[in-house]
Amino acid sequence: MKNAAYFFITTISIVITLIYGKTLLIPFVFALLLWFLVRKIRHLLDKVNVIKKYLPSWFKNLFPSLIILSIFGFISKILLDNVNTIAKSYPLYETNIEMIIININQLFGINIVESLKAHATDFDFGLILKSIFKSLSDLLSNAFIIIIYALFIFLEEVHFSNKLKAAFREKDQYENLSNILGKIESSIGNYIGLKTLVSLITGVISYIALLFIGIDSPVFWAFLIFLLNYIPTIGSLIATLFPALFCLLQFGEFGPFLMVLLFVGSIQIIVGNIIEPKLMGNSLNISSFVTIFALSFWGALWGVTGMLLSIPITVIMVIIFAHFDNTKAIAILLSEKGKINY
Repeated sequence: MKNAAYFFITTISIVITLIYGKTLLIPFVFALLLWFLVRKIRHLLDKVNVIKKYLPSWFKNLFPSLIILSIFGFISKILLDNVNTIAKSYPLYETNIEMIIININQLFGINIVESLKAHATDFDFGLILKSIFKSLSDLLSNAFIIIIYALFIFLEEVHFSNKLKAAFREKDQYENLSNILGKIESSIGNYIGLKTLVSLITGVISYIALLFIGIDSPVFWAFLIFLLNYIPTIGSLIATLFPALFCLLQFGEFGPFLMVLLFVGSIQIIVGNIIEPKLMGNSLNISSFVTIFALSFWGALWGVTGMLLSIPITVIMVIIFAHFDNTKAIAILLSEKGKINY
């Protein structure tokens, strides 16, 4: 009974900390993911004997970091230009709502025009766009803090091993903790790297399709598809619906809307069900139910950002739980087939 009470109090305390401390925690988590990604790139560079032998570690950290930051800055500029274009053109899209209502009425043969007119003002696609823009703006505004956090993590990395040895003098404890950290780094690094590759493939092919269809600001929508693909399960669905609905407003007819659903939806299905499983395999070892629950839980706590971070955080939890006897049962329940290989 006492243990249950302690568990309940601890859980509530953690949730409260996550809610009220998200301003500090979210940039820190992104900085950790950036660190994992840079270390993954560094390990790949070390496979080249010349680079491993002659280039110092600080350069192998600095080089991929600068590349990532340069890409991020370039994308930010393009996104801001596309967002401004959409914002200026939005009043023109509003005039297509009447045409959409008439087309729906003719398609279904039901006199629902007046009913839709009465509720048309309740639908504000601009408000949806503003919420998307706000999420992107928040991420851009936190970029400086994320970079500062990542910089200090890289500086701390040099002495971290020595600190662990000093803190855990018993060899078994030190090796166990090092093993846990190694598994976390390997799993998260692989996930971020492969997921980024898969999302990039999806975004690039979707950009070509959207450019062919003629949607305004295809770069913005392709980047949104790339970003939303990090959200498991529902991310690909949302990434398909948003540009499709925007096409409906832009053109005022169903042709481009259906084309986006067909082309982008097919890309999502092919990449998500054929390419991604072959690249990622079963390395995450998380059940489908846990994936959905984690998505809902972290989404409720941290919004869209929490959805993006739900899988990496859950993987870290499973790995940690698997290394302790008291929590190993939880790790087994969270795993896909009840087997843990950590």
